Amino acid sequence: MSDAPADAAGSRGQLWHGRFEVAPAAELVAFTESLSYDQRLLVDDVACSKAHVRGLHRGGLLTADELGALLGGLDAVEMEFRAGDLAFVESDEDVHTAIERRVTELVGPVGGKLHTGRSRNDQVATAFRHYLKRALADVAGRVLDLVDVLAARADQAGTGDDAAFLPGFTHLQQAQPVLLAHHLMAHAWALLRDVDRIGDCLGRIDVSPLGAGALAGSSLPLDPDGTAADAGFAARFENSLDATSDRDFAAETLFVLSLCAVHLSRMGEEVVLWTTEEFGFARLDDQYATGSSMLPQKKNPDIAELARGKAGRVIGDLAGFLATLKSLPLAYNRDLQEDKEPVFDALDTVRLALGAMAGLYRTLELRTDRMAQAASSPYAVATDLAEHLVAQGMPFREAHGVVGALVRESLDGGAPLPELVAASDHFGPEVQEWFVPGASARRRTTPGGAGPGPVTAQRARLAEQVTAARAAVAARLAVAP
Repeated sequence: MSDAPADAAGSRGQLWHGRFEVAPAAELVAFTESLSYDQRLLVDDVACSKAHVRGLHRGGLLTADELGALLGGLDAVEMEFRAGDLAFVESDEDVHTAIERRVTELVGPVGGKLHTGRSRNDQVATAFRHYLKRALADVAGRVLDLVDVLAARADQAGTGDDAAFLPGFTHLQQAQPVLLAHHLMAHAWALLRDVDRIGDCLGRIDVSPLGAGALAGSSLPLDPDGTAADAGFAARFENSLDATSDRDFAAETLFVLSLCAVHLSRMGEEVVLWTTEEFGFARLDDQYATGSSMLPQKKNPDIAELARGKAGRVIGDLAGFLATLKSLPLAYNRDLQEDKEPVFDALDTVRLALGAMAGLYRTLELRTDRMAQAASSPYAVATDLAEHLVAQGMPFREAHGVVGALVRESLDGGAPLPELVAASDHFGPEVQEWFVPGASARRRTTPGGAGPGPVTAQRARLAEQVTAARAAVAARLAVAP
């Protein structure tokens, strides 16, 4: 820094050089630096630093001229960074050090007052929270974009009596026919829960640690409440020890992203299955598929497979960071520097996966004829037959046994199931129409079920939820720097 003494330790410019007689070893600098990855926090640190110096001015610790100089210097650093003109130097341990060093170069000795009443412990935690408020709101918007794609494909599949249908599966075995729109919206609801969890997580992130200092607060006339509000936080910390050591918000961010990645993985696995010759439910668009270096006939679902594979990577980010946290005593420990790389990695991975999966599902050719063919097995009507007997007064377990026996007889080489049902004393001729392809899917009438009526109502509720979620995300983004 420009105002550092030119002694051995000061020649490296470390903020803490005064306590030391010699410069730090090169190995220490290489091992402890974080500038290589925490540069993305710069605009957030600048925003929080502006709030901090305005608080110092309110407390009488800065004159109006000093405040103006520091705010101007911070603005200049941000402008240089956005333009790609900010040059980092060897003594910049992290982005926070780099900002202070450059502000001091620009405004002179008054730059040394930028860090008044502040430790890097509370400074880093504040900038990280500030960044995550923006980053998670952006992820939520991308999740909603994918929900929109699923909703649009559900609309194309239809929710009326002529809607597309396919087998519903349990244990990956055909169970009951369901409307294709119902199936697609199942993924949409899971993703909406991800958006809801992001919003819940943001509420706990939205707390400013500024004013906690290294661990115990300060004797200076700081204004943590005003600074928190000025930086766009909903509240300030309640306990200084907790404020500087808390990384629950980072772990929770990783959990939210991990669960979202799991949902994308399930969707990817489904595309992998559907696009096989054996299933044949879908075909990949050329833009969202890859070929084989050896096999000319291949069209591979690499996006779907990587969505599945990268979920493990994001889960690993979460598991690794929880292991870092598990034995840390109060308050701050340098182990906490390990909070950013897994979070940044998970954010980048999930963002890319969301965009790729949205494109994949938007262009996927859904082969509804193959779906209908697969869903038209007479055995798919078995539950309808059992429920018919229940409606006639037969206990369900007895009805289950009656229909199960007919299915077994048919599978063991007897007559086709419709013929066995027609010959049974338990059923009348009205049930024969249920064996018509699609008839079983149209019989589901309970709320939230897979038939035309419930699915039409569900689609309207999904639209309402998406609208509300988008408004909430827009509000979050509107207050971000």
